[in-house]
Amino acid sequence: MGDRRGMDEPGDRHRPRRSVDRRLPTTGRGHTRQDTTHGGKMPYPEMLVAPMRQDLVRIGFQELRSAEEVDTALGETGEPVLVVVNSVCGCAAGGMRPAVALSLRDEKSPRPARLTTVFAGQDLEATARAREYFPGYRPSSPSVALLEEGEVVWMLERHQIEGHHPEMLASVLKKAYEAHC
Repeated sequence: MGDRRGMDEPGDRHRPRRSVDRRLPTTGRGHTRQDTTHGGKMPYPEMLVAPMRQDLVRIGFQELRSAEEVDTALGETGEPVLVVVNSVCGCAAGGMRPAVALSLRDEKSPRPARLTTVFAGQDLEATARAREYFPGYRPSSPSVALLEEGEVVWMLERHQIEGHHPEMLASVLKKAYEAHC
């Protein structure tokens, strides 16, 4: 067959492999770009995340967009606080956000007194500060934490969300509310 270096797949013999520097984020068209804001990490465009934010805001969640807002909301409040680390991840859209909404539908069932959210990949400072309230847990998005007196009493991490239906996740969330709210 000869030398195939620089080729993609066997059926693509005539198309050379494109070289892309994998250390830099891409624009989606094979071009790379670098952003020095937020320590070199680029937030997602707001027009992309706005509908995902609204999935939670419309059901009563308070968005926390700064470290100060996180400290005010999550500090020792004396009441259970639900913290949703929102994400553009498909498992957030397909599982976590719908599950959270389902878990809060019945207003008469136990539920956290406060509903808060940060957006990973967007509200970088707020997300980093919220994660400081989750010691012992790796950064995970999406994720859901239940805090009492500023301490995690229950956590649902991404690996526990992936591949599960919203109804099942809602049931798990309701059990956490019953145990801690």
